[in-house]
Parts: sequence; C-alpha cells; structure tokens
Amino acid sequence: MGYVDLHSHVLYGLDDGAPDQATAIAMLDALAALGITEQCVTPHQKASQYLPSLEAIEQTLVALEAIRAPHHPTLRLAAENMWDDVFFRRVQQDAIPSYRGTRAFLVEIPPPIVPPGMVDQLFKFRMAGKVPVLAHPERYHAMWGDDAFAASVRKSCAFQIDLGAIAGFHGKREAKQARHFLENGMATAVATDAHHVGDLQQAQQGLAWIDKKLGHAAVIRLFDHAPRAILGGELPD
Repeated sequence: MGYVDLHSHVLYGLDDGAPDQATAIAMLDALAALGITEQCVTPHQKASQYLPSLEAIEQTLVALEAIRAPHHPTLRLAAENMWDDVFFRRVQQDAIPSYRGTRAFLVEIPPPIVPPGMVDQLFKFRMAGKVPVLAHPERYHAMWGDDAFAASVRKSCAFQIDLGAIAGFHGKREAKQARHFLENGMATAVATDAHHVGDLQQAQQGLAWIDKKLGHAAVIRLFDHAPRAILGGELPD
C-alpha cells in the first residue's frame, strides 16, 4: 500500500503535460519516489484548447503501460474535465469521463468565474450517486475569503488541493487559500497535478508542509485514505 494520486498529466503528447515518453517515464520515477503506488492519469478535456479523443488517450495509455517499470505506480485512467460547453453536453448525455471503474470524476472551473447553477448541479450529481472531485479549489477567486460559499460547494463534492500550491509555487494567494482549506478541514484530498518532473519536487515540499503543520496522520488521510474512499464511491467528510 502507498499513496494514491488522483490528478496528473503523465500521459504524454495529449495536453500541457508530459511531451514525450521519456518525460513520462521520468515523472513515473519521481512519483514512485514520493511513495505513490496508484497514479490516476487525467488528461485535460477542455473545449477549444485540449480535447484529445478517447481513442488517442487509450492508445497513449496502452503505450505507457507497455514501458512502465514494476516499481512505477499502477495507472488508472480519468480526465480533468473543464466545466464548459463540452462538459455540459456530456452531463446531458450522462457521459462525463470518470475515474475508470468508479462513479467519481474530476472537474475544474475557470478561476475567475463560477459557472451558473454550479452548486445546484453538484447537488444533482450527488443525488445521482456520483462523486464530483473539484480540482485545485484554492485557485477559485469566489472562495477567497468566503468560507460560506466554499462550504456550500464542499457539501456536494470533494476538494482536491494541489500539493505545489501548498508549498507556495502557484502564487501567494493560492498558497494562503490552500493552507486555509487544510487547516479548517475543508480539504478532502491532496494531489500532485503533475505536468512535469519539477512538479514532483514541489509536491514533496507540499507534503512536508502538511507533515510539519498538521502531522503525519493528516498526510495519510489526505493522500491515501481519502483518495481510496473517493475511488470507492464515497465522499469523505
């Protein structure tokens, strides 16, 4: 057993993550060194920017599986879904790309904008038995200084905090909010959101911050127990 990372861009050549096989393997080496034993690969699904086809994603996953070393994390396919027109259409079709084999899915929103009806739609997802996972909530301006709004969102989805943000690499305001979510108990899980090898060095510093400030039990809860619960269909408190 080891850590479970719910968010990464290890699949190469599909978005702004790993550009090639060599980089992907170097990232898997670094993820393994962090103690991660299950790695969710979440290529972007973002209209007009990064929208690789399922066929291309599957082909890349098969190719990476073929060269993955025994010490590397196992891979689980998912996607980072932007809340946009493509996502809205897939909601209507009940076809949101999820963590494979689960009812959970990863979603992000534009940092300055809250999509209309988002809180109500998240509630509908939960009532349908789905587990929405909100990527890097520390980036979303509407939650900065508004715990009441953040709590209304958190009731129906998991908050997945980027480890690099905790360490201060994504901006001062984002670091402040990431740490606030951890300290006030709103954070559900942490993830690397790794795009490049250097992101894993930042993730290590984020884990060190949690270990120092909140204790090692918090690291285990956020990077092991909670991600496993989410993949098991639960929304942890």
